[in-house]
Amino acid sequence: MTNKKRVAIVTGGAAGLGLAITRRLVSEGITTVMIGRNEKNLRETAAELGSLCSYKVLDLQQVAAIPACVQEIVAEFGQLDILVNNAGINHKKPFLEVTDDEFFHVIQTNVLSVFAMSREVARLMAAAGSGSIVNISSMAAQYGIPKVIAYTAAKSAIEGMTKAMAVELSPLGIRINCVAPGFIKTDMSSKALDNDPERKNKVLSRTPMGYLGLPEDIADAVFYLSSANAKYITGVIMPVDGGNSVGF
Repeated sequence: MTNKKRVAIVTGGAAGLGLAITRRLVSEGITTVMIGRNEKNLRETAAELGSLCSYKVLDLQQVAAIPACVQEIVAEFGQLDILVNNAGINHKKPFLEVTDDEFFHVIQTNVLSVFAMSREVARLMAAAGSGSIVNISSMAAQYGIPKVIAYTAAKSAIEGMTKAMAVELSPLGIRINCVAPGFIKTDMSSKALDNDPERKNKVLSRTPMGYLGLPEDIADAVFYLSSANAKYITGVIMPVDGGNSVGF
């Protein structure tokens, strides 16, 4: 359903969950600009999805380059209606072995980039009096998962930022929400779980629905939260996890 021209940014929009989100937004007639590091993936995705899909090459660790990137997009498309902060990295290592640099690297990529991107986009949305920002969290922020201390800290920060941004920005017409994916079936997760039957059984046994989600399930939730159907929803953390976060 499309009422008017809309323009979206999806960070990390050419791979994994980001790709599913990009596909969904484009399928709804939303002009979607992917931001990412891998120009080959970005170019191939844009070619596949057609004229509504374009991209900007940017390593989001380069926080100082974010304002200029956002301005380029606005100059090209004239507006910004939706921001999906999807890009992020993980670092799996026992807590006692994680170095300061490793911890900061994850925080810089996963938290500082979300802050800077949201700030720049929200300034434009505030001037327009409307907009929707959807952040992507993780089950790591819902309960303790071993060997991902930096990722857990980052995703917990994003959930807190979602609430703080919603309180401050919603009076300006900007809704801020967050999707917390559960265990989603991707090539990477399937390979990891298939090679570790004990972990796979643990994941499925505490997921009441009894199976892994699909990337499209996350994309559907993101689209819903960014759409007019969610016009009175702001500041929520929505687990899309088959009940995993409440399972026992």
